Amino acid sequence: MREKGREYCAATGRPRRCGWLDLVALKYAARINGTTHLAITKLDVLSGLEEIKVCVAYDCDGKRSEEYPVDTHILSAAKPVYKTFKGFSQDMSEAETIEDLPQVARDYVKFIEDQTGVPVVILGVGPDRKETIFRETR
Repeated sequence: MREKGREYCAATGRPRRCGWLDLVALKYAARINGTTHLAITKLDVLSGLEEIKVCVAYDCDGKRSEEYPVDTHILSAAKPVYKTFKGFSQDMSEAETIEDLPQVARDYVKFIEDQTGVPVVILGVGPDRKETIFRETR
């Protein structure tokens, strides 16, 4: 993911941390910030992976929690619980609407919307600015 997405600091060249979407943290952030719209960038970087994971809960000392822990000691010991999606391998750079994306990618976006209650209105499907899908707000 890091290589394909070119996830390195522009100034120092230091590699950035990459990982699966933490939906628990995203839902918490969306709720406390009053988020009304989401953007997913670099969706194309997920193409070619056999599976895509999303953290949907935390295992906190043997107990499953779908709530973001406010105690940093609990958070630091929490282990992610993942939902796994089937991967896809299609080139998406020519996509102009969400309907042009592979069904698995559409399912991934819909899952994020359903879980957060926030619509995804921008989808980056390639490195160029013109490789962006803008969706109508609901």
